Amino acid sequence: MPIPTEPIGSIPRPPELVEAMRQLASGRSSPDRVRPLYEQAVRDTIQRFEATGSPVITDGEQSKPSFVSYPIHGLETLAPDGVTIAFADGHVRQLPRLTAGPFRYRTYADSFLEEAKKHARVPIKQAVISASALSLLYPQGGVPGYTREVFLDDLVREAQRDIRRCLTQGAHIVQIDFTEGRLAVKLDPTKQLLKAFVGLNNRVLERFTRAERTRIGVHTCPGGDKDSTHSADVDYGQLLPSLFELKVGNFYIQLASEKDRGRVLAIIKEHAKPDQKIFVGVIDPINPIIETPEEVRDRVLEAAEFIPLPQLGTTDDCGFAPFGDDTSTSRDMAFGKIKARVAGTKLAAQVLGV
Repeated sequence: MPIPTEPIGSIPRPPELVEAMRQLASGRSSPDRVRPLYEQAVRDTIQRFEATGSPVITDGEQSKPSFVSYPIHGLETLAPDGVTIAFADGHVRQLPRLTAGPFRYRTYADSFLEEAKKHARVPIKQAVISASALSLLYPQGGVPGYTREVFLDDLVREAQRDIRRCLTQGAHIVQIDFTEGRLAVKLDPTKQLLKAFVGLNNRVLERFTRAERTRIGVHTCPGGDKDSTHSADVDYGQLLPSLFELKVGNFYIQLASEKDRGRVLAIIKEHAKPDQKIFVGVIDPINPIIETPEEVRDRVLEAAEFIPLPQLGTTDDCGFAPFGDDTSTSRDMAFGKIKARVAGTKLAAQVLGV
């Protein structure tokens, strides 16, 4: 496509899979009974994704427990009482707490990519969780015999391995999910936490060549779980200048749901570097109404007034179901919105003559 367009990651799971995952988590089912449902959901997701005309797809994260916890799911060195993240509607997500070292991933994201490639006929992007998000596993009180510094060294190595395995497996793009970026400003208005997060992620990214980083991107949004957000009240201007210090070639930026898109676009124009591709969000997964292609077209045209066409792409504001138990959006709704994104991006390209 003249203007590239890509999804973020997650697609709502079929209801029968969501129920099976609940039974598995509660010990009322076994992995062998759930595995065929995972496989069926991946096949169906890819078929429906390709039917939208999307030139780049994902597996919909059908078998991920969540976009955050996939590397650590099942680790024995975790306790359930870690950092909590509060959403605007009152619900809370809680991370686990690390209880012992050394820290190692149990699952790498290339395992999902390998399965998806069996069914896909178009390029696949693979989302991975940021090192900064997983750094929150380490408790403030420390871990006996395992310092934070050593933990961060282990974390950087594991995060690098996660990305590199996906690149080696042939991912079109490896997208680092950095939804905690805006939240960091909310937790620490001095922005020292944000600075630390950016620095930690760059420790990972510096292990890749410039050419490799053109195939790596970062996604930011204020959260999108059960049709609610955790940091939409944070001024985007407090995040974006630091965001563009991340050493990646692609940025996937939530924008459709912003009240003042023009102001955000002006900030992007000021801080984005010439070699950075900017994928602006033109679809709001939280909005229960499917956007029309014409609405998407107009959002793309608005962005084109600020972002040079060679740098411009489109995306969704967020994944449609980043946690395994999120049923706030239907599969039909998600694919309808994706189809509108693809069609609207094509309309904008025609208007712009590209």
